[in-house]
Amino acid sequence: MSIAPVPPTAPAPAVRLRVPTDEDALFWHRVFDDPEVMEFFGGRRADFSVYEELTARQRRHDAELGYCLWTVTDQDGTVLGFTGAQPWPHTHYGPVGAIEIGWRLGRSAWGHGYATAAARTTLERLRAAGVPDVVAMIDSRNARSIAVAERLGMRLAETFTTPRPGQEARCYRLEL
Repeated sequence: MSIAPVPPTAPAPAVRLRVPTDEDALFWHRVFDDPEVMEFFGGRRADFSVYEELTARQRRHDAELGYCLWTVTDQDGTVLGFTGAQPWPHTHYGPVGAIEIGWRLGRSAWGHGYATAAARTTLERLRAAGVPDVVAMIDSRNARSIAVAERLGMRLAETFTTPRPGQEARCYRLEL
């Protein structure tokens, strides 16, 4: 099934962001169990334990930093994926020391404006937390995520070769 992109004049869908719970590890595992969703993250599903660790780390980030990768739900409470920000997790490449904004939604949520709406809410929360600027590291082939970054007003700053063979990442930046 093809999903039509949201026209620029369409109102933003209602989204809610919450600190991930233990139960969200299971939701994320299920929502992201799709090769298309994981195409730019190695192309295969992650083990459940990865999401258990990721949600626990996000709870720590929220407690210590005031922001994290939040669980995104629609107005009915259905888990769509996550969006938010965290310190760039790598020390050997990329924008070391930066705060990275990111989003990952299940395929059923694509093309409805959820990623942009949730990322805009993330930017508001980051401004309130005093974060001066953010980056978004996006696989150069990921047109959907590049479009979200550009709708947020982010601009291409540099490119990086990643540890994955043949993968180039674009680093978008935005001053808050």
